Amino acid sequence: MKPKVISGGNFKDNRGNICFNNDFNTKKIKRIYTIENNSMAFVRAWQGHAIESRWFSVINGSFEIKLIKIDNWDKPTKKVKVFSSILNDKKLDTLYVPKGYVSSIQALEKQSKLLVMSDYLLGEVADEYRFDSNYFII
Repeated sequence: MKPKVISGGNFKDNRGNICFNNDFNTKKIKRIYTIENNSMAFVRAWQGHAIESRWFSVINGSFEIKLIKIDNWDKPTKKVKVFSSILNDKKLDTLYVPKGYVSSIQALEKQSKLLVMSDYLLGEVADEYRFDSNYFII
């Protein structure tokens, strides 16, 4: 599978604003958490999972999320193609990240908050991989 954005939307009237994502099926979700980077300059890179899938939605602000498909978890190819997506809080777009990818997450606005959903509980599988932020040539 490849990463994809599941498009959300919004509706505004005199009562307020509703952000929604009617096409996002949450049946596989077992765990949720949020990420708030300490500054806009900080890039949370590169962390991922060989088994776990994740979904990202922005609660506040905006984020650029870059993804790399890993070919070998022990020694990945350094020169790689990057999938990049910018998500914001204007509608509830959800970025699906299938297993086998590492991510780079950067806030594009102050006080940005990212909702992360996973199909595994914390500690259910030993499946966390981290690479130095300068490891990949993109």
